[in-house]
Amino acid sequence: MNWDQIEGNWKEYKGKAQAQWGKLTDDELDRVAGRRTELVGLLQQKYGQQREEAEREVDDWLARN
Repeated sequence: MNWDQIEGNWKEYKGKAQAQWGKLTDDELDRVAGRRTELVGLLQQKYGQQREEAEREVDDWLARN
């Protein structure tokens, strides 16, 4: 699966993202709207991660979905 598919079907994947990252709220995930860069930035902010670590988590999540 590629990120364009995630972005295009964000409403379906939003719940999976929230299950993966429980600190993210519905409103925050709505603002992300499937944009990978926005999701990575939000993970950095909420979880105190470095950019590389957040990108790795998003890539791992993408591979599982």
